[in-house]
Amino acid sequence: MGIRKGDLTLRAKEALDNATEILVRTADAESFGSLAGYKTVPLDEVFKRSRNYDELNRNLAAAVLDAAKKSDVCYCVDGSVSEDEACKIILNNHKDCEVLDSVSKASHAYNTSRLTGSEVVSVSAYSIENLKTCRAATVYDIDCEYVAGTVKERLSYIFGEESDCLFVRGETVEKIKIYEIDRQKNYDGTCAVAVEEGEFLKKDRFDFADLEHMLKLLRAPGGCPWDRAQTSESIKGNMIEEAYELVDAIERGDTDGMEEETGDVLLQAAFHAVIAEERGEFTGGDALTRLVKKLIFRHSHIFGGDKAATETEALGVWDKNKREEKGQTDYSDTVLAVPKNMPACMRAQKVGKRSAKCGMDFLSPVSASEKLEEEVGELLEACIKEDKGAIFDEAGDVLFSAVNVCRLAGADCELALHAATNKFTKRFVEFERLAKENGEKIEEMDPSRWDYYWMLAKNAVKKD
Repeated sequence: MGIRKGDLTLRAKEALDNATEILVRTADAESFGSLAGYKTVPLDEVFKRSRNYDELNRNLAAAVLDAAKKSDVCYCVDGSVSEDEACKIILNNHKDCEVLDSVSKASHAYNTSRLTGSEVVSVSAYSIENLKTCRAATVYDIDCEYVAGTVKERLSYIFGEESDCLFVRGETVEKIKIYEIDRQKNYDGTCAVAVEEGEFLKKDRFDFADLEHMLKLLRAPGGCPWDRAQTSESIKGNMIEEAYELVDAIERGDTDGMEEETGDVLLQAAFHAVIAEERGEFTGGDALTRLVKKLIFRHSHIFGGDKAATETEALGVWDKNKREEKGQTDYSDTVLAVPKNMPACMRAQKVGKRSAKCGMDFLSPVSASEKLEEEVGELLEACIKEDKGAIFDEAGDVLFSAVNVCRLAGADCELALHAATNKFTKRFVEFERLAKENGEKIEEMDPSRWDYYWMLAKNAVKKD
């Protein structure tokens, strides 16, 4: 039926003239006026007995298909056939149906709002969750305040809530902010929103593609000399630094810092992707595609035939799929796969955990501590002999054994050592402060005074 009265094409009129029965999606549309003079059966009662949008479309399609069993039916919808979900159900089951299209809701919104861009994505408000990042969009079917709210949320995410948009109602257009979409006085089937992004540097919202675009601008001829000079090798340390800064913000409970540092980590990832694209190796899209496919494959208990009812079972499925994905056929493959440039404590714990999966492990933290005691004795023996090479080897054995004890006790060794270092730092700062407060210099004190102030510092820090 199109959008307005008079949108019917000549071919549509011919079909109406020859139809035995004319079903209409709704009489509550301006375009229904085009059917004056025809005997029609509006399906508005289907709306009343349908609990949600999906059920409504199934019920509409069923009503049309039931009527079609008895006679030739012409089913009329407002807007375009391609925009009507019930029509899609009908056409999917009956490929022989003839489609006579009219003015679409999307094109009406586009033409009425006078959007200037050609790269426009159109979507029904009832499918707004499917709208991805785009340069411009028209959203139709904004027929109630609730739906308007879902549209506002999605468009705010993509374009920014302060961005301008055009609110279309029938033939009228009003320029509003995106956050005002659900603050209009009334809504009907003709309501739509049209929005397009502004100039790149003045946009309110950016996505990963914009980040890559920014890096390409910086590395282009005439761009930033520093950015243009970088390679993956030259900036590899930045990723580690930014990751540590993100973890630091997490540990401080600094949400604003987490937001900033998360962006910095993404910057490093995008930087490597742009450099790789310049070399013809891979793109950011390739990396993201590989990541999502990996998540689908490894979560076979969600997207496949595996079962996992607990966190432990889910981790087991993940590990199984990871070994299959990486072609790891034995336990040595998994141990060798632990990155050598990990922090030493973290790497030791990961190697110990992976090697233990074959069953070769200490029975408990107690039995592991016996090995630790043995290694400490060997280290002391090497110290007595002043054998530097042996001291180096035995020191490593002591540390590795200590990691095994802590691992079996259930502690995250990297975090535990980090926390212990923080604790020592706080105590030491308090230790020196207390000594200075009493006019003593720590470098001139004897061990008994060190012990005295250290105990005071421990108690003071404990109170904090």
